[in-house]
Parts: sequence; structure tokens; C-alpha cells
Amino acid sequence: MIDALLAVYNIPRISQVQLIYRASLSEPGFAAGPESEEVALFDWDGIPWEELAFPSVHWALRHYRETIGQPVFAPRGNPPGEEIGR
Repeated sequence: MIDALLAVYNIPRISQVQLIYRASLSEPGFAAGPESEEVALFDWDGIPWEELAFPSVHWALRHYRETIGQPVFAPRGNPPGEEIGR
């Protein structure tokens, strides 16, 4: 279930604006789909940070952690110094 807009990331190098939402699983089941070879759930200390493919995934996970327990918050943006240029 979608809870809130977590972040808006501007990545002009690849002509993308990414809208990232904070959400929870509505059912315990999940599986790989057409864009994923495998999926898994991790606790925070088990996240394989070095294997995450995109900077925006790192940002979103850190921004998610900042908002735990906050029912209302301003959506985040690119971290300082992380403006990915053309």
C-alpha cells in the first residue's frame, strides 16, 4: 500500500525524473517479474549496498530510513552534491 511520496530525484544525464513512494507490502507474497531475475527482502544490516545498481536506490533507502515513524514529511530530493549532470 502506498503511504507517501518519499522523494523526487532529477537525473538529467539519462533524461529521468524519478518519483519514489514509501509503501508497504499489502500481502506477504512477492516474486521476480519481467524486469528482475531475482528478488529478496533484507533487514537494514543485510542490504548488499555494494550490489545496488543505481545511486537513486541508495538515496531512496537512506531517505526511507530518515522517515520511519514520521506520518508527515516533505519529499526528499537529490542529496547535496549528487546532482547528476548531463
